[in-house]
Order: sequence, then structure tokens, then C-alpha cells
Amino acid sequence: MKQILTAENIVLNAKVDNQEEAIKLAGKVLVENGYVNEHYISKMLEREQITSTYMGNHIAIPHGTEEGKKDILSSGISIIQIPEGVEYGEGNIAKVVFGIAGKDNEHLELLSKIAILCSEEENVDRIINAATKEELINLFNEVE
Repeated sequence: MKQILTAENIVLNAKVDNQEEAIKLAGKVLVENGYVNEHYISKMLEREQITSTYMGNHIAIPHGTEEGKKDILSSGISIIQIPEGVEYGEGNIAKVVFGIAGKDNEHLELLSKIAILCSEEENVDRIINAATKEELINLFNEVE
């Protein structure tokens, strides 16, 4: 498994107008870095119609549907930092959007890492306020 989180996978201080733009940006980063093909983005948007990927604590984790798994080339994660927040349905405000693509159930490992990291509000604040991509990578690597 290649390194899941690299500087190229992170967008700091993103400005998006709505939830759909946030999901498309998270997907675009995954496409540009060779984790998924373009079609995966539509599966991410489709998943959102089925059930919200907003997790609380200003965190959203958009990912594709079961059917979208065939569009995954290798496991990867994108982090979109939106300090001003974006309305993410039902009045929820997302400030960090993790786009994930997991090959062969590796998404469970990714979700677990994100859940552990974001279970502490202090870590969420550190992600939202991170000034550099290195800060985010180090924070992510602290989680076992």
C-alpha cells in the first residue's frame, strides 16, 4: 500500500460554496493523485444522496458507494480544510472534509484512523487551524 497521505492530497484554506463542491474537490484530489478514476466522484455524490457522510464535530467523510469500489485504483485519502466551514446538509457545518477511497476493505482502516484522530476535539481544532500540510501529515501519523 503506497503512502496514503501526502502533501499533494491536502488542500488548505479551501473556499467552497456548498456541500457538492466540497465533495467534488475531495474527489478531484483523489483523481489527480491516481487513487481513483473520474467516475468515482459521481459515486461519492450518489452516496451522499443515500446517507449523509457528515460525522459531527465539523467533520465529513465522503466516499463512494459499494458500486464505486470498481473505480478505486489504490487506497488513498484527501483532506480538504475549510476553515470558514461549508453547509453540509441539515444545518451541519463541515470544516474538514476527508475524501476516502479504500481498496479491498482498506477503507475500514482509513475510517478507523480518522475516527480516532477526530474523536478528540483538540485534534479537530488542530486540523482546522493547521497552517502547513506537514502539520496535518504529522497529526495523521501520530495515530496508530
